[in-house]
Amino acid sequence: MNIIKDKVKAFGIKKILGYLDSDPEENMAKVFNWLKKLDSDNHYTGAFKLAEKAVNDPNDVWHKYLISLCTDIDKDVRKTFFENFLVNSVLNGSQTRRKLQEKYDCNIPWTLLMDPTSACNLHCKGCWASEYGHNLSLSYQQLNDIINQGKKLGMYMYIYTGGEPLVRKEDIIRLCEKHRDCIFLSFTNATLIDEAFIDDMLRVKNFIPAISVEGFENETDMRRGKGTYKKVVEAMALLKENKLPFGFSTCYHKENAEIIGSERYFDDMIQRGCKFGWLFTYMPVGASAVPELMATAEQRAYLYYQVRKFRATKPIFTMDFWNDGEYVNGCIAGGRCYLHINANGDIDPCAFIHYSDSNIKDKTLLEALQSPLFMEYRRHQPFNENMLRVCPLLDNPGRLAQMIHASGAKSTDLESPEDIDVLTEKCRACAENWKAIADKIWYN
Repeated sequence: MNIIKDKVKAFGIKKILGYLDSDPEENMAKVFNWLKKLDSDNHYTGAFKLAEKAVNDPNDVWHKYLISLCTDIDKDVRKTFFENFLVNSVLNGSQTRRKLQEKYDCNIPWTLLMDPTSACNLHCKGCWASEYGHNLSLSYQQLNDIINQGKKLGMYMYIYTGGEPLVRKEDIIRLCEKHRDCIFLSFTNATLIDEAFIDDMLRVKNFIPAISVEGFENETDMRRGKGTYKKVVEAMALLKENKLPFGFSTCYHKENAEIIGSERYFDDMIQRGCKFGWLFTYMPVGASAVPELMATAEQRAYLYYQVRKFRATKPIFTMDFWNDGEYVNGCIAGGRCYLHINANGDIDPCAFIHYSDSNIKDKTLLEALQSPLFMEYRRHQPFNENMLRVCPLLDNPGRLAQMIHASGAKSTDLESPEDIDVLTEKCRACAENWKAIADKIWYN
């Protein structure tokens, strides 16, 4: 019966995508209604209600955004994204994940971040990755095994971090070819994106870069080195010319927050072809951290308001991972929505929290999700009733330390292991300053 249902579903996907190719403006509603029918257990009813206006109102900014995905993206790449992300990951995968979550009474995430290598061709100011050195890598076989394990748990989206993931270009493309039912996203400094890699992306159709850019030339080169911004915009131009989807990833800090939150910056990213933007705040993690770079509470509030304003007026999908807790019920780490595996195989609850009690070399993903540290996360999330204070480190001093001590987790910083109580103190003043502003925004 499942085989028959899958064949019917596959036929429906091809037919519905044909509607979009022939006339996206006219047929968008048909695609939307078909997707609603696939959500047989009504898990995404709220999301579909929110999307209704975007689908049916031609003047809505999100309607214009959806049309741009049809006109600006290669047809076959768009089809692959639609099938792998919306159908495999969001609709089908979510059913598997919910069943397993009930069965094992632990978090089952919808994606994971993994570092193919600790190597990087840049040395960015305040970046912990450089502290790991250039000698660590997960083998192709290990990366492949992680993906195979993840698919059994209902995970069809994988995100590469690092180091610079594209140091491992050949293996990344091999994994795209091997797992054609998955979508792969990579944070990248973009300096290794060239025409040959563009050809590979067009061939595999399931790889999307999130390009690190920290403002304009001065701000980007300040942290990443002279000439980096020029290479970034060259890579964006190549991707846009070849109708490939990509977005920007930015870390806002004390020196660039006003630039990142400016209309000029967002308009520039849209004009260059970005379809999404991920915003992070600077975390003082690692031996080379520069606590003085941490954004002020006022700057974080500025980003909070600016991002929401632009969501209502500009055709780009954005997520601010420190200010969007109200949409995802707080912290999404600890396997609740994602986890992180570093280049040594250590399984961390978060890309910014380098403590672990599990390693992929001697535990399965499921075993790690049932480990003391991940169960501590599950028991304590959300960490605050104020969903603007999401993080157990940056926003709620002592909460992370409590979980680390209770679970016996160890620092995974391979160059200079960091005591959790010392790290907590680095963030305390910032957390206290943010509390006053965040509480005022949230409770008002």
